[in-house]
Amino acid sequence: MSTAFVKEESAETASETLLPDRAISPHPNLVTEAGLEALELQLQKAREAYDAASAIEDVNERRRQAAIPLRDTRYFSARVRTAQVIPSPTSFDIVAFGSTVTFSRSDGRVQTYRIVGEDEADPKAGSISFVSPVAKSLLGKAIGDEISIGDQELEIIAIS
Repeated sequence: MSTAFVKEESAETASETLLPDRAISPHPNLVTEAGLEALELQLQKAREAYDAASAIEDVNERRRQAAIPLRDTRYFSARVRTAQVIPSPTSFDIVAFGSTVTFSRSDGRVQTYRIVGEDEADPKAGSISFVSPVAKSLLGKAIGDEISIGDQELEIIAIS
């Protein structure tokens, strides 16, 4: 539709409000129970932000303010719909989805990460995605196992 028929400043303004969808991973959407709760909370926040933006009178400002919440609502709706909740591991013999793994690196560093879903991964907070190279190498391994990643050697020292 031509911008001549709608109340907006220009075609540029209209295009600013049409954000591309957030990329959805091709991997299965595995999540912990806490991960599903976090996705549901993000979906709720996106919907609330969209509702707030929808109340703005100025059409151009409403479109600008609604663009991100609308995109996020689509994304989080899809992620909640496709989420596969994986129960916490009941055994700590091998590394599994949801396990917390402590390993030492060949450079002397000791690191601990919980293996979680892609949307809930936050390395700075101690969690990594199950599709990350480190997690892929650790899954299925036991305490004492050594893994090579690039030029680093990792040895699993604890699983919980």
